[in-house]
Amino acid sequence: MNTILLLFRQRWVLLALIVVNFFGTIYGYWWYKDQLAITPSQFLLFVPDSPTASLFFLIVLILFFMKKNWPLMEAFAAVTLIKYGIWAVVMNIAAGVTGDQLTWQNYMLIFSHLGMAVQAVLYAPFFRIKIGHLIIAALWTLHNDVIDYVFMMHPWVSRSLHEYVPHIGYFTFWLSIFSIAIVYLFGVRERRLKLKL
Repeated sequence: MNTILLLFRQRWVLLALIVVNFFGTIYGYWWYKDQLAITPSQFLLFVPDSPTASLFFLIVLILFFMKKNWPLMEAFAAVTLIKYGIWAVVMNIAAGVTGDQLTWQNYMLIFSHLGMAVQAVLYAPFFRIKIGHLIIAALWTLHNDVIDYVFMMHPWVSRSLHEYVPHIGYFTFWLSIFSIAIVYLFGVRERRLKLKL
């Protein structure tokens, strides 16, 4: 296990992930362009969920490359990568189950978002998150759920899922709780393996 973890400390691996997450983040914001164009300004920060999660992690990776840690940003990145990574995978699969014909874009979204969640878990041993950082990230994440499903600013979903938006909101809330719990178990400083980048 330590041998595998050592691989993720290599600068060339960090650099490769920085490049991938940089372009993934740009593509993610571009993906939201139509929704952002009609979003009220007070909600703009809360609409592009996945690219904001990857932006958080991009900042964390750049700091890792510089041999630095920013625990609060690590908490934001870890919780949101897991949450929105899993969320997008489930929503794309659900679209196929409810009658949509999945395209290459759906499969690209499934694998790229699965990669987001996996990144958070793989780098959890290197985080310096304390419980206070996680509480702040949890408040942000749950507040975002309110914006998404009370003010109905949630990411657009497939037409076949429109009637299930209340169910999606319920699922999303519990997915937030799950993501927070996973980060607590695997990323909080007092409970993690003591490793340094």
